[in-house]
Amino acid sequence: MRSPTEPKTADMDLVAVLHALGDPVRLGLVRLMAADGEVPCSPQHLNVPRSTLSNHWRILREAGITSTRSEGKARYMTLRRDDLEARFPGVLQPILTAAAPEAAVGATSAGRPERVQ
Repeated sequence: MRSPTEPKTADMDLVAVLHALGDPVRLGLVRLMAADGEVPCSPQHLNVPRSTLSNHWRILREAGITSTRSEGKARYMTLRRDDLEARFPGVLQPILTAAAPEAAVGATSAGRPERVQ
């Protein structure tokens, strides 16, 4: 299995990072990684179809927000906090702080994101 590609720190694009963080599901995944560190590709509490979740992870990875580690068939994601801070100083923390910590992100049966309190 080939390793997923992720941009080098110098190649990260601010527009791609902000786009990736602009989706409630992806922002929830980033908040989860910020709090818990390494996260499996299918977090148990997230009610999002697997194909949709894979797309969210791809967008986060291609923007340079996450790093992926494979272990057998499983994949684990981590937040590239140091790389983001080096490339765009001070961008990530205000976004994580502004997102309501008590709101978890789920999905409706139609696959659209829904905030669950």
